[in-house]
Amino acid sequence: MYKLKAAEWRPQHFKWEVKDRVGTITLNRPERKNPLTFESYAELRDTFHKLQYAEDVRAVVFTGEGGNFCSGGDVHEIIGPLTKMDMTGLIAFTRMTGNLVKEMRSCPQPIISAVDGICAGAGAIISMSSDLRYGTPECKTAFLFVRVGLAGCDMGACAILPRIIGQGRASELFYTGRAMTAQEGHAWGYYNELVPKDKLLERAHAMAKEIADGPAFAHSMTKKCLHQEWNQTIEQALETEAEAQAICMQTQDFTRAYNAFVAKQKPVFEGN
Repeated sequence: MYKLKAAEWRPQHFKWEVKDRVGTITLNRPERKNPLTFESYAELRDTFHKLQYAEDVRAVVFTGEGGNFCSGGDVHEIIGPLTKMDMTGLIAFTRMTGNLVKEMRSCPQPIISAVDGICAGAGAIISMSSDLRYGTPECKTAFLFVRVGLAGCDMGACAILPRIIGQGRASELFYTGRAMTAQEGHAWGYYNELVPKDKLLERAHAMAKEIADGPAFAHSMTKKCLHQEWNQTIEQALETEAEAQAICMQTQDFTRAYNAFVAKQKPVFEGN
């Protein structure tokens, strides 16, 4: 079986750390509020793709350095060059950025975004595409594509954001480009919780560790069904979940949980 040790990876365009079966991605250009470049987009896409083969990571935390999450595409290293590209180059770029979202949704590990400060453009898309989101009371999340003359429909936003916060609220953010406050994001269901700045990473890692200590195969099946069932009828979803649960019932973790219950002990899941 093809397996990778994620702890051995050495990305060039962001920080990567693996501890207690939790992988942490940290965007580390704090002087520019952690913008993305062509290279970091591609490396993030490839990292999430490889996670399906990583045997030592069961959850991922995504964050940024210096009090900000991510300011989106770098104005000088992405926006400027895009204004000079032909259609072939432009469609290659937009498909590549969309593939980052595809890989985030497809990787089996739940992804937790820990958001502080500015979370804008592609940064907002990354937090949106995560499975859980924790923010600080000061964070601002902006799908600001209209501010640069582009449509709000970027990287799956028109499909995903309305499912999180509702069609009307998403429409307002897309048409105006204004920032969603942390308090709005929490009230609307975008943020699972608002946490003080000095406790943000601790909270995100605590949740990631709780997930990592759980039944990894079952968690991956939950994530798969959450995304797959968007385009299914209730009847199709019932069949999907019947099959998924039957498969999970064949895992050793299911047996471990039963044996632990009988012995009045806490189950120790091994992920298989």
